[in-house]
Amino acid sequence: MRLALTLAAAAATAALTATTAFAGGLGEMTDAERAAFREEVKAYLLDNPEVIVEAMTALQNREDEAAYQRDIDMLQANADIIFNSPADWVGGNPQGDITVVEFMDYRCGYCRKAYEEVEELVKSDGNIRFVLKEFPILGEQSLWSSQFAIAVRMLYGDDAYKAAHDALVTLRGDATPETLAKLAAELGHDPAAVAAKMGSDEVKAVITANHELATLMEINGTPTFVIDQTMVRGYVPLDGMQQIVDGQRNDG
Repeated sequence: MRLALTLAAAAATAALTATTAFAGGLGEMTDAERAAFREEVKAYLLDNPEVIVEAMTALQNREDEAAYQRDIDMLQANADIIFNSPADWVGGNPQGDITVVEFMDYRCGYCRKAYEEVEELVKSDGNIRFVLKEFPILGEQSLWSSQFAIAVRMLYGDDAYKAAHDALVTLRGDATPETLAKLAAELGHDPAAVAAKMGSDEVKAVITANHELATLMEINGTPTFVIDQTMVRGYVPLDGMQQIVDGQRNDG
């Protein structure tokens, strides 16, 4: 579809540039004139292939600008639930001048890869408010892991949640009910209480709300970050994250 639009734009440019012989327009041409026109456009494109590159670049720029503006509009429309939901754990500097929100899945390889780098970003900067949104999308084990983390937070508080989060994101092997029960005990919690809470409507409501928000925000993969007023879909190395944070500060 994009190529067709690009070629159409290039053809339009060629039509304006290459010939003025058919002032009446395509609709008023005879079959012979239309065939001649098409040959003229073809010849122009063959002689000036850079027109196609220019048209593709212009189209891509317009699409990028539209996508950026769409992200800004979605961020503004959903800012309160993105940045201030009481269901989310908040770390880093709660009074920081930049907020980084991560939609994450414990079974996501790129979330795991980003984990230490995000930790370093928050720690080294010192002025970032960091928000975690549980967004399990990779199957049953992802769901169980998020339910476990949320249940721990509801039962035992924010510090216990962070310890559970760290353990889950670095967990080796499968996240099964048995594994999670063992983890609960290792963290000093009652496995039966955590298991019961995991299945509660209260925990399910948090995950449902995050999925609904992700749909509104056109988020369908992890990790996805909201860095102040910028949406970042996918893994970004530490230096890239630092540049985005610096850019948001400068824009502010």
